[in-house]
Amino acid sequence: MNSDEIRQELDLGGQVAIVTGGGRGIGRAMAQELAKAGAAVAVVARSEEQLDETVALIEGEGGRAIALPADVTDQQAVERAAAETERQLGPVDLLVNNAGGGGQVGPIWEVEPDEWWRCVEVNLRGPFLCARAVLPGMIARRRGRIIITSSLAATGPWPYMSAYAISKAAVTRLGENMAAEVEAYGISVFALHPGPVRTESWASLLSDEAKRYMPDMFIYASQEGSGVSPEHAAELVLFLASGQADALSGCFISVDDDVAEMVRRREEIQRDELHTLRLRT
Repeated sequence: MNSDEIRQELDLGGQVAIVTGGGRGIGRAMAQELAKAGAAVAVVARSEEQLDETVALIEGEGGRAIALPADVTDQQAVERAAAETERQLGPVDLLVNNAGGGGQVGPIWEVEPDEWWRCVEVNLRGPFLCARAVLPGMIARRRGRIIITSSLAATGPWPYMSAYAISKAAVTRLGENMAAEVEAYGISVFALHPGPVRTESWASLLSDEAKRYMPDMFIYASQEGSGVSPEHAAELVLFLASGQADALSGCFISVDDDVAEMVRRREEIQRDELHTLRLRT
């Protein structure tokens, strides 16, 4: 099912969404698709110029969006962005925690500690701060959805990309923890694997030096005409935003999954703790 078909089946009119990392790539595609479905969208990223481009694209298609420059690791900046979203657009119904980075590529004993930790901060602290900023309002209204961009890297070791893999495992667990804590308030939380998407940020990591360490999936995704399109991940975000997958709150969901089938199998998935991070002994 493509995004046009999904939009015909749902109407996000009246809803307000925040999309972090919305200045380009996957985040921009997510923001555009949500706006096409009727949501008012606040896009958050560090680059004001890129945010303005995203807003212009959304407004050019008849949608409503605002640009909020902010570093997602800065608590005060995140709280200001959440407050400004409510002031200009209204209460937040959906948070898409998409801002993230790949970190420095290389052996643990060679990477710069500050760069390693910066990746963890962006990928883990960022979603934590953003969720913390919007959850009180969602809890008071007893509704809301949070989507966190995770990665297949969360499910196993990814040598030479340790900061990325570890932070994605941690943020996936954060999502499951949040889902358990907010279930009683009618709020759903999902971790999303968007697939090997060809974006500028990933392509920029592929220096000749880094290529000898990078997983084949990302080398493939960096090549012209290869990988998954940002729009494919945006289609999954639309489906999750519609509420049709709320029974899967707490799950790790991939663009390769048949989510409608997962919903039908929800009792089995919950009973056997499928689509979650578990230690098998």
